[in-house]
Amino acid sequence: MQTRTRTRNRARTRTAAALLLALVALTGCSAGATAPATAPTPGTPLPARVSEAAVPAPTKSTAPVAPLGRSLPVRVALPSAGVDTGPILSLGLNADGTVEVPSVADADRVGWYEKGVTPGQTGPAVLIGHFDTARGPAVLRNVSRVRVGDEITVTRADGKAAVFRVRELEQVDKKTFPTAKVYGDTTRPELRIITCGGELVDGHRPDNIILYADLVATRAA
Repeated sequence: MQTRTRTRNRARTRTAAALLLALVALTGCSAGATAPATAPTPGTPLPARVSEAAVPAPTKSTAPVAPLGRSLPVRVALPSAGVDTGPILSLGLNADGTVEVPSVADADRVGWYEKGVTPGQTGPAVLIGHFDTARGPAVLRNVSRVRVGDEITVTRADGKAAVFRVRELEQVDKKTFPTAKVYGDTTRPELRIITCGGELVDGHRPDNIILYADLVATRAA
């Protein structure tokens, strides 16, 4: 009985901690005070608004893959968006409780939210990257090219690679960021990638683009 009680308490604690991140959309992946006041470099496509009409139908469910143990992510590859970058940054919380984002100097890198699970563990692992900054296009500048069914490979420090398949793409106003959906507990290994979207408004992008992906394979890196 005590073991079951402790398990339930840990689950409630994880969920409560996730819900404390409701402000993530206000700073997560946005350029903040350094957001460009004008559009990115000419010729750089803006993220397209994600809609059911623009996204292929979700792929059928695949057989569950056994979760991995905890191991830090070191590299992430998302070929459809031209992303293959590392080492991955570790991101914590700011003093106001919002999630940290990569610095402008690290705009070509992706960060992992270190208070969550590592990619491949049961639960939602969260990666965050800039679409652009005051210096121009950043690591996720081609996020609009991603489609349901695309693969994301995260290489881990233990020499294993966790392969995820995009299940859903969502574009939301930062004011209505789906905190529970993004950070809430899951029964299988999942991945989220968060960046910014929408056309510039007063030097800021008003939306978040969120990629939801499921673990479909593991292999040696």
